Amino acid sequence: MSETKRSEDNVIYVGNKPIMNYVLAAVTQFNDGVNEVAIKARGRAISRAVDTAEVVRNRFMTDVQVKAIQIGTEKLEGEKGETINVSSIEIFLNRPS
Repeated sequence: MSETKRSEDNVIYVGNKPIMNYVLAAVTQFNDGVNEVAIKARGRAISRAVDTAEVVRNRFMTDVQVKAIQIGTEKLEGEKGETINVSSIEIFLNRPS
């Protein structure tokens, strides 16, 4: 993790909603004065998280940069008690002051 303090308000959890919902959430955070937003997703939502970051950067806020990307695997318990590995991603977007 980075040294900057990050509250949960600056985190956008990506799920099954349309991409523009998450783009709007990120743009709103930046417009409220936040300098860094984290976009988090797991499993099949990873591609939606990447699309969200790219739409924010390329169409709405061209001054926003990707600060870091962290990938990993989370172990979840399945329906029958088995352990399932699920990929995860965190994309940190930064807006220079």
